[in-house]
Amino acid sequence: MSAVDPATGAVLRLLAAAADARTVVELGTGAGASALWRLSGIREDGVLTSVDSEPEHQRLAKQSLADAGVPSGRARLISGRALDVMPRLSDGAYDLVFCDAARSENLDYLAAGTRLLRPGGCIVFAGALAGGKVADPAARDNDTVGLRELARAVREDTRLVPAMLPVGPGLLAASLAG
Repeated sequence: MSAVDPATGAVLRLLAAAADARTVVELGTGAGASALWRLSGIREDGVLTSVDSEPEHQRLAKQSLADAGVPSGRARLISGRALDVMPRLSDGAYDLVFCDAARSENLDYLAAGTRLLRPGGCIVFAGALAGGKVADPAARDNDTVGLRELARAVREDTRLVPAMLPVGPGLLAASLAG
């Protein structure tokens, strides 16, 4: 588990603010660093829902949120596998979906995440450049091939307006056309 670097965090905060986000979903809680960045960009009445299957990640995130003085009603931590939790979340009710969980499930996160977005909402995938390997045709490991397939799927989905953001390990962002 690695913390979100400041440049990536700033972009996540910007995306949340630009979307005037009130409701945000995060897949992959980690220690709560990226949650803090997004919370600093969402509206004051906004709520972040964070999903992670690792109890230790949830514990660390709760501590990070508490240490930062985040009121308990602003962050909802759900323990479970993202693809098991996402069907229980409301369709079209979220302004931002951030995916930083099992890379092998990114295509499934794309399908489930776009269902959760309101028109104009944004879905964002972390690690989208795979340390530069995505651009290297010789790189054929599963994660890199999966990220290429994700980028292709996002690019080909006519409902989405995509952008690859070369900050940190790379962010693939796409807005759901309204």
